[in-house]
This record gives sequence, C-alpha cells and structure tokens, in this order.
Amino acid sequence: MAAFFYLKSCDTCRRILKELDLPASIELREIKSSPITAEELEKIKKHFSSYEELFNKRAIKFRSMNASSFVDSDYQKLILSDYTFLKRPVLLLGDKAFAGNSKTIVEQMSLSIESVRS
Repeated sequence: MAAFFYLKSCDTCRRILKELDLPASIELREIKSSPITAEELEKIKKHFSSYEELFNKRAIKFRSMNASSFVDSDYQKLILSDYTFLKRPVLLLGDKAFAGNSKTIVEQMSLSIESVRS
C-alpha cells in the first residue's frame, strides 16, 4: 500500500504535496472527507514505536485535555475518533512510513519517492 494522508485545508500539507509531486501510484487520502481506518492506522503504526508519535499535539482540541495521564491506547482512540489528532501529512510507502512536516521528514519522504520512481 502506498498512500499520502493529508488535510486539504492545511496550507503545510498542500505545500508538501506540491513539493513532493507524488507519482500516480500513491493514493491521495484527504483525512477529513475520508477518515483513516483502524486497519490503515495499524499499518502505519508498525513503523513507529507508539501511537503518540503519530499524534498531533498541536491540535486545538488536545490543548484542553489532561494528557499527562494518557497511555498509548488513548492516543490511538483519539486519532481514530477525529482527523485533527493525526500528525500530518503521513506517507505510507511500502516498508516505510513518515509522519509530520519537519524539514528532515519531508526530505526523507522525497528521497523515498525518488527511489520509487527509479
């Protein structure tokens, strides 16, 4: 499975999507209109040590919560309950997955996409 999970109203996601110029073989998934499924989240999570790594702690809804008592399954449930809790964008590409928009992560996404093209 090759998929790019993003939010179309997010300027950063749109910028990264344009920058990466994804090949047609990578499915584009807009997470607000087509939320991530539990199965997809499991496939992505296999590449990370915890659901917390996939969690968007900048989400406004998160700021009002008492996260100090959260365990990993709490992060999983929140990600599945509302698209705003998924760190984005997420690129799932074969045996690799990337989440977030830091410069380093975007560079890794780009390198992985280039290896798919060649």
